Amino acid sequence: MSKIKFLLSTFIFVLFFSCTSVDLQTVSDKSSNGAASIITSSEISKKYIVVLNENVEQKTIGIQRRTENVRTKAKGLMNTIGINGEPEEVYQSALIGFTIKLTPDQARELAKNKSVKLVEPDQKMSISPVTIEGKSTSTSSTTNAQTIPWGITRVGGGTTTSNATAWIIDTGIDMTHPDLKVDATRSVSFIGTGTTPNDENGHGSHVSGIIAAINNSIGVVGVAPGTTLVSIRVLDAYGNGTTSGVISGVNYVAENGKAGDVANLSLGGAISAALDQAVITASANVKFVIAAGNNAASATNYSPARVNGPNIYTISAMNSSDRWASFSNFGNPPIDYCAPGVTIYSTYMSGGYATLSGTSMAAPHVAGLLLLGAVKINGYVKNDPDKIADPIAHR
Repeated sequence: MSKIKFLLSTFIFVLFFSCTSVDLQTVSDKSSNGAASIITSSEISKKYIVVLNENVEQKTIGIQRRTENVRTKAKGLMNTIGINGEPEEVYQSALIGFTIKLTPDQARELAKNKSVKLVEPDQKMSISPVTIEGKSTSTSSTTNAQTIPWGITRVGGGTTTSNATAWIIDTGIDMTHPDLKVDATRSVSFIGTGTTPNDENGHGSHVSGIIAAINNSIGVVGVAPGTTLVSIRVLDAYGNGTTSGVISGVNYVAENGKAGDVANLSLGGAISAALDQAVITASANVKFVIAAGNNAASATNYSPARVNGPNIYTISAMNSSDRWASFSNFGNPPIDYCAPGVTIYSTYMSGGYATLSGTSMAAPHVAGLLLLGAVKINGYVKNDPDKIADPIAHR
């Protein structure tokens, strides 16, 4: 199994999650000097992600206590390098770690501590600007008589609801969309104090409709229609976010997800060992589906698409003729399946509907299938650039 991501467009757009390209360099390596690896980049901010050499504790200990345990350890480590700073995010379920403001020299010093596994700078994650085809903001059953998009038919979906939960780690979901069943109680935002899990970009709502749009005579039908969705907002109205924020989303799924649930990550960025580790740990219980990315490049160059694991699936994109989408990332590994990702009609923010393209759209087709059971194969994509044709996902 395997995993990665990106997007582009101008006026006839291609939509996807964007991986900001950065020049990464390892400046310290545990194999040679006993210190944790520390990654620096050309886009260093003052915020770093610190992962400790500890396994996640069993949930027999409450989350509040586990969080405080990590916070206490973080403060102790800061004291060893003469810093009284407070950790910002604290991770206790997908990995044991935290984020903290540091100088590069302080980060290097912290990485020498034997209790530290890795230190890496927080990085940007974003969705590139897109122009949307066929956008509609009407929710009238007259103007939006229900249709079944071609992608839903191609993967054999649209007839069965799942009793499991789809966790959408994205720009949020339109919480009141008439074609989506969203659990507001479990939905959260990790993009700042006072923000809500409501979608202000459209991308997360589009992903959600592909997975689970309700069979209700209006709009569209999803692969697993009417399945409960949870909004985990990690990207803002402009499609911007951070690696630390996405890890917070994965950490939330690790804490709250159940066997049979599926998490969709139609986003990505430059290589992040911390994010990769978080996905691997969280996938022990919840299946993770990840968009391969729209760079027309090897998916092995991006996180978390490059990650491999028995419950981790990276998805490439094709058109309605089963032909490779020219923008899609490729590679075996990490690609597991190919799915519809060109001219995909689905739900959008503000009660609307839109047609988008990208591996961001391919991934949720497979997420819907996994909610219904095992994924089968129905043919192989044509013109795969790596010459190893990806299997086409089907129910």
